[in-house]
Amino acid sequence: MTKASRLRTLLQEDTCHIMPCCFDALSAKLIAQEGYALTFMSGFAASASRIGAPDLGLMSYGEVVDQVRNIADAIDIPLIGDGDTGYGNAMNVRRTVTGFARAGSAAVMIEDQLAPKRCGHTPGKAVVGRDEAFDRIRAAVDAREEIRAGGGDILILARTDARHDHGLGEAISRAEHFADLGADILFVEAPRNEAEMREISRAVPLPQMANIVEGGETPDLPNAVLRDIGYSIAAYPLSLMAAAMQAMVTCLQSMREDARPGRMDFAELRNRIGFEDYYAASQKYASAKREERG
Repeated sequence: MTKASRLRTLLQEDTCHIMPCCFDALSAKLIAQEGYALTFMSGFAASASRIGAPDLGLMSYGEVVDQVRNIADAIDIPLIGDGDTGYGNAMNVRRTVTGFARAGSAAVMIEDQLAPKRCGHTPGKAVVGRDEAFDRIRAAVDAREEIRAGGGDILILARTDARHDHGLGEAISRAEHFADLGADILFVEAPRNEAEMREISRAVPLPQMANIVEGGETPDLPNAVLRDIGYSIAAYPLSLMAAAMQAMVTCLQSMREDARPGRMDFAELRNRIGFEDYYAASQKYASAKREERG
């Protein structure tokens, strides 16, 4: 079963999957090791990790697809990749979907923001007109069908940020048309309360993703409530990055005082990175045995 097929199976389950979001191969491996069924490469977190810059359209298509490839190669669970606006016109969207599929992504998110895009919970974001928004999803679906015809597979996660400037009704209307165009998963970004989340869920016919940014506009509801509303996926795009950054800052501050804060011991660190698996696999090669002896 392909990762895209596994993602489809997950979406059919009567549950809301908790989806911690990764930013590199190591964070993705940790998510998989802890038993989560899927992950998402957060554009916000990947931009911070890879180029040390905010998620304001600064990462190029080539950098993003390279990050997707590195993550997908490191894990066996389905990965959803952040394809932003598709990096240009409808033909660029087609290239983005094809590139993400070749890189091993089970799904790609395409959104209707005006380029350069912004994090969905930061000021200044705007969306393109309806025709351009629909062309992006139409092109993504066309690329998906060509990929399937060639023996590959990928799902399309269609996102709208129209709630911010145009209201909930316009956001729902766009999401409904995304479904009509053939999207597989829908994502209406930044509803402002539980009532809005329930209205979206009632109106939109496909599996939906909630985006839970701690301190953002969407309420951080318990998973049981998200499931009751009707969400299939609850994405947490910044939880791991925020935790990792806090741990690193704490460690750096402690080292200045010649202190040694609690940290993962060396044996577990090696194991989680994959040293023990490497050693076990290399045992069948005589040259590896000679290297270990000396």
